[in-house]
Amino acid sequence: MHTPNLSVLNLWKSFIQHNPKYATNPTPPYFHFCDNEQDANLCAALVMQNIKQATAPSMWWYEHHNEPMPKVGDLFIVTDWHGVAKAIIEITKMEQVRFTDVTEAFAQVEGEGDKSLAFWRKVHQDYYSREMKKAGAYFKEDMLISCEYFRTLLTVE
Repeated sequence: MHTPNLSVLNLWKSFIQHNPKYATNPTPPYFHFCDNEQDANLCAALVMQNIKQATAPSMWWYEHHNEPMPKVGDLFIVTDWHGVAKAIIEITKMEQVRFTDVTEAFAQVEGEGDKSLAFWRKVHQDYYSREMKKAGAYFKEDMLISCEYFRTLLTVE
């Protein structure tokens, strides 16, 4: 991971000033949602408004990038497309389900678009297809998805 935007460090510093039990923790990993600027910035804004409270990376992504799975209690800093910190989130629940088994309830908690399962399936199938195509892999309806629920602990003012 490259050097974070100063805003990432400043948001973490502000957080630990008000939550001293985290003072010995290292700065959490930071990331932006999505694979394009418009959606990344929109999703960050939805987190800041407490509308988006879940995300759904594919298990393929974790395996392909050799990234560890988050655990309940893990903290992350959400940024916009340009790496500017927008919020600190905490993972509250993790589920692995097949793409076809993602529920309407999860789509609502993820908070994107009209919050319907039909919208969720369309945009996520498109997203997974784009990310996998770059590596010569292909979307499958029975692929595993990591349904990651979170709560927003702090947003920028």
